[in-house]
Amino acid sequence: MQRYGGRHGGYDAWRRRWGAALTASVAAVALALPAATAEAAGGPAGIGAKGAYLLDGGTGRPLWSKEGDTRRQMASTTKIMTAVVVLDEHAGELGREVPVKQAYRDYVARTGASTADLRTGDELTVRQLLYALMLPSGCDAAYALADTFGSGDTEEERTRSFVAAMNAKARELGMRDTHYDSFDGISGTGANYGTPHDLALLARHALRNAAFGSVVRSLNTQQKATNVNRLYTWYNTNKLLGSYRGVVGVKTGTTQAAGPCLVFAATEKGRTVVGVILNDAAARYPDAAKMLDYAFGAKTRMTLRKLPKGAHED
Repeated sequence: MQRYGGRHGGYDAWRRRWGAALTASVAAVALALPAATAEAAGGPAGIGAKGAYLLDGGTGRPLWSKEGDTRRQMASTTKIMTAVVVLDEHAGELGREVPVKQAYRDYVARTGASTADLRTGDELTVRQLLYALMLPSGCDAAYALADTFGSGDTEEERTRSFVAAMNAKARELGMRDTHYDSFDGISGTGANYGTPHDLALLARHALRNAAFGSVVRSLNTQQKATNVNRLYTWYNTNKLLGSYRGVVGVKTGTTQAAGPCLVFAATEKGRTVVGVILNDAAARYPDAAKMLDYAFGAKTRMTLRKLPKGAHED
């Protein structure tokens, strides 16, 4: 029978070699694990959202996830894609004047949708409609943009083709678990859904566009119709903006099916972090602050900005 060496002989040498190999294997496995896996084990504490995600806006690296790849309805955060399709595909038409149709007002009245209170017969530029879309979350503005940039002979055909363009853009951006059935997040079929991960990818893409960034970081705006003497005043429904240091957007959303949702981003010392919260019934803004604190390694005191009386909440 073969005998291993003594105290300093073959057995100890084999044991050292085996231990070194095991250590190297463990290290290799640890390096192979995605960053999100390691960081999800820690992460911000007490996030009540059903789905949430944090993304480094510069590198695209995932920072933390809670059911980040679970599909959920996303309410008016849908309008981020509405704006992206307009800005990516029709960038040269931001000055184009669009007449407000009675159909847009009828739509928001019929569905009980959020509105920018656009007046029939007024004309606004596409750029102005983007403010109406993103600040007061105007479904009438979303309808106007879809009707303007969709193709077809009827409003139904044009809006349907615009929604098809939204889905095509989602595929282009690698949003594999996202589907749109509306231009504003009001879903009649429940087939308007996305994931926190996909929405973070979309927001990161959108924020690279200077025009989009200018809109979503505005606390409020006043815009005058181009054909009549009417001044519109819109307030940003995103209360995180102006409440947490460095926040630069992005979009709120709330429906009964989706719950309160928020896509947000903040910049600190040249680093941008993008976050998503889906269906957070209790505390989407405090939870967003906790997520940003985690990402930036900070502790920030926050007092939520209040909207003026009568301003739309979303």
